[in-house]
Amino acid sequence: MTAIDPRDTDVAHSPPAPSGANPEAEANAKADAEADAEADGGSVLGRRYRALTLGIVSVVSLIAFEASAVNTAMPVAARALDGVELYAYAFSAYFTASLFAMALSGEWCDRRGPLVPLFAGIAAFGAGLVVSGSAQDMWTFVGGRAVQGIGGGLVIVALYVLVGHAYPQRLQPAVLASFSAAWVLPVIVGPLVAGTVTERAGWRWVFLSIPVLILLPLAVMLPALRKVDRGEPSPAMNRRRILLALAVASGAGLLQYAGQDLAWVSLIPAAAGLALLVPCVLRLLPSGTFRAARGLPSVVLLRGIAAGAFLGAESFVPLMLVTERGLSATQAGLSLTGGGLTWALGSYTQSRPRLEPYRERLMTAGMLLMAVAIGLVPLALVESVPAWVVAVAWVIGGYGMGLVISSASVLLLKLSAPKEAGSNAASLQVSDALGNITLVGLSGVLFVGFGGGSVAAADHAGAAGAAAGTGHAGAFAAVYVAMAAVALVGVGVTTRLRPATGKP
Repeated sequence: MTAIDPRDTDVAHSPPAPSGANPEAEANAKADAEADAEADGGSVLGRRYRALTLGIVSVVSLIAFEASAVNTAMPVAARALDGVELYAYAFSAYFTASLFAMALSGEWCDRRGPLVPLFAGIAAFGAGLVVSGSAQDMWTFVGGRAVQGIGGGLVIVALYVLVGHAYPQRLQPAVLASFSAAWVLPVIVGPLVAGTVTERAGWRWVFLSIPVLILLPLAVMLPALRKVDRGEPSPAMNRRRILLALAVASGAGLLQYAGQDLAWVSLIPAAAGLALLVPCVLRLLPSGTFRAARGLPSVVLLRGIAAGAFLGAESFVPLMLVTERGLSATQAGLSLTGGGLTWALGSYTQSRPRLEPYRERLMTAGMLLMAVAIGLVPLALVESVPAWVVAVAWVIGGYGMGLVISSASVLLLKLSAPKEAGSNAASLQVSDALGNITLVGLSGVLFVGFGGGSVAAADHAGAAGAAAGTGHAGAFAAVYVAMAAVALVGVGVTTRLRPATGKP
């Protein structure tokens, strides 16, 4: 079962019919659903689907709001808990846990239907927010983020499976498009709301208030969820795929742990992490991925490079603006808002039919824009350069991401045989998660290695400005230079997206 980025609807597709399903019953159910859709005017907001659609969109919006809110509140939280050296770990722990949870959710959905993993994921997501919001030390905070990741991974896969079960095929693109639209408003208001709450009430309330908001979308869609056909269960879970994902997540976690303590004894968890990670990743990704073999392997590799480089740089932007330029949490968070909007614009641009012949060139341009954007960010470390250069840079980088991420999904389906589309799409998501885990972890290692872990803790949000000019410019610069270099590697990978045989 595939797991898909909520902002990426190009690879979304209905899940395959579970083994043992009754073809006649399935055909009758589909015919009934089509008839109901016609009666409602063929709209996802018609009488039959309105509550379910609004509930699903609300859940995605809350996940999006949490993502933008955490980016805003994290610098203050890390400094308050005296844990800036674990700053990157607080991000990568989420993605490490979600990688395992995505694989588990896919198999769980096939076995029991999407409702049980959906509610389990929502419960875990809320519990993780409470743990992080009430944490008294940074390791507890990181643990809460990992629990959030488990919840997020369970939820996002279950939502896509739910769309396949609850909506007729011709309405599914409209529902999936609403997933992307659900990110727009949170990207705009999330930093402002989270920054205001952080400065007025404290960073903890950014985390503790979101679980309460989850109750509303659940109440809206619960009656509709009870009517969803769960389908015939599959005979058993694919335990091999779950164990592979668990091994990858555990190996990545050990590597990140070793990277936070640059001592000889760290070689032990690092070696154990590599022993788990490397062989399992090779089984989860297409052959030739790590040597950028032409065609599909390079598409999968590029997705991880793009996602990881962008997030690896983005994670440290608010911290830099708060500690080096004295901006408030709100101002620092708002610097990323434009990137979210231009991401959507870039995705729209690549979808234009007349640009289809130039898709590979669009992806090259997108990676170049990302490299330029990340390379511009360190200019803000120079006091004479206005801090808004970061906002401009992220507008450029977001547009590049929109071009690359969605185009990679389109190319993946174009290069996949129908019977391989599902497993290849799953590989794309694995690459996405691994890119985030690896490159955010690398950013953290560089940041700590160049002395960034000694950024002074702040007593409260209002003290953000007092820490301006803390003298850790080299640590931040190391992160951005490295991520810009990774983006340039991605430019090279874009030259290998066409198969060697010349097939489309």
